[in-house]
Amino acid sequence: MINIGGVVGTGLFLGTATALMEGGPVGLLFGYTFMGTTCYCVMITVGEMITLLPIAGGHVRLAERFVDPAFSFAMGWNCWYCWTFTMPGEYDPEVLSDSTHFTLGEAELSAAATLVEYWNIEVNSAVWITVCLVFAVGINLFSVGTYGEMEFIFASIKVITITGLLILGIVLDLGGGPSHDRIGFRYWKNPGPFVQFDGIAGAKGQFLGFVRVLIQAAFSFIGTEVVTMAAAEAKNPRYTMPRAIRTVYIRIFLFYVGSIFVIGLLVPSNNPLLNLNSSDASSSPFVIAINQAGVRYLPSILNALILTSAWSASSSDLYLSSRGLYGLAATGNAPKFFLRTSRSGHPYVAVIFCSLFFLLSYMVVNTSSGIVLTWFADMTATTGLLTWFCVGVTYVRFHRGLLAQGYDRKCLPYSSRLQPYASWWVIASSLVTLLFSGWQVFLKANWSRTTFVTTYLPIVLFSVLYASAKFVMRVPLVKPSEMDFKSGTENLDVERSKEPSPKNWKEAIWMSLLALLQSGPLFILRRY
Repeated sequence: MINIGGVVGTGLFLGTATALMEGGPVGLLFGYTFMGTTCYCVMITVGEMITLLPIAGGHVRLAERFVDPAFSFAMGWNCWYCWTFTMPGEYDPEVLSDSTHFTLGEAELSAAATLVEYWNIEVNSAVWITVCLVFAVGINLFSVGTYGEMEFIFASIKVITITGLLILGIVLDLGGGPSHDRIGFRYWKNPGPFVQFDGIAGAKGQFLGFVRVLIQAAFSFIGTEVVTMAAAEAKNPRYTMPRAIRTVYIRIFLFYVGSIFVIGLLVPSNNPLLNLNSSDASSSPFVIAINQAGVRYLPSILNALILTSAWSASSSDLYLSSRGLYGLAATGNAPKFFLRTSRSGHPYVAVIFCSLFFLLSYMVVNTSSGIVLTWFADMTATTGLLTWFCVGVTYVRFHRGLLAQGYDRKCLPYSSRLQPYASWWVIASSLVTLLFSGWQVFLKANWSRTTFVTTYLPIVLFSVLYASAKFVMRVPLVKPSEMDFKSGTENLDVERSKEPSPKNWKEAIWMSLLALLQSGPLFILRRY
């Protein structure tokens, strides 16, 4: 359940406004569908490895086994930066309001303090930031079980919200609202399926609009791999992890692509309200459609639901950041004191250290300091795509090792018929998106040094980290014949045979629902 809803953030509710305005309804649909395939391939790629080796540090530790320690070093610090600086970026209103920035803060999260100010603008935003920080840090200082329970609740709220919005959107499109206006595909005809980006005429302008949507869609999906970081702390991971991975297409094709389709039906791409640059619910295409249909009171309710997404995302970021730091320490790439854990195995030292970076969120109270914070947050988008690229490279090496040592992939806890082609698709699509992520600065009279640096600097830094680690460590690539597939696979068959029982009635309901979705004939992708 956490995998389905845990990283469905406010990008779906708010970030789609800019994407619709710049790509049109069909460009929006194509962009999210295209990147949805990449996201799905990322999950089945990392899933095949992590279910066999559910080790602390997730894909960062796997890179050490199947590529080399230098690659793991660069990948680990890249991942840690991504999630650590996403945390304070969540509380920056500029992250959402500036359409020239495509960051994880924009795609997945929200300016939480600004969302609260939708109701009360008299209280200083630092107060609301403090409330959110205490909430996120408090959850992570408890056991992973407490974190899991809270994320389960938030994920359930988001799943119910999106399902309700989908149903409401279809009803409004068919004329079931107070105005009884049957919209149908009206806005696909006028103003049209695509947008001429930046006034550029012809197919070129439509293609550039699609690419703009494609980039934002990529950043909206980044974070789906969060479930793999919890593998080492999950109960019976070789049973629960494959089940979570097999249901990831629900989030992609039902929640995201389904919502995108409905948004494109309800709101025209030339609606001026899409360009409000607001960080609260008023800029949501869903709210625009609801207001146009004459439905009252729902905007405030939706703003509250978006706020829960911000809270959930902040705790998820801290969880990822702390586990990433723990993984770095486990491989010798960070100080050993970060390996200190409680009796239950909770890495409290790493959690406390990463929590300190939350304090950077107070920079948004000051305008000039907030601009600097936005620069840091902007770079997290590129680091997220670099993580996907590294996952693809790691799997290619993993697959070569299996072949070299004579392993049958059918005997793995989880395997996909799409491999190894899916991993190559991840590598190619991630690279293309990375290279095009800052293309708008190369347009005439549109040059921006800030955008260029924050978009492409992480690529340079990753390369420098890898080259430097290679030079210092002097380690070669791990030979396929020498890759370690044994450590951590003890009692594999025993663990796979144990199906966990639901702890309470809530888990029983959700487990039954997910089992139905996995076995349903409409979801043909479950076979892959």
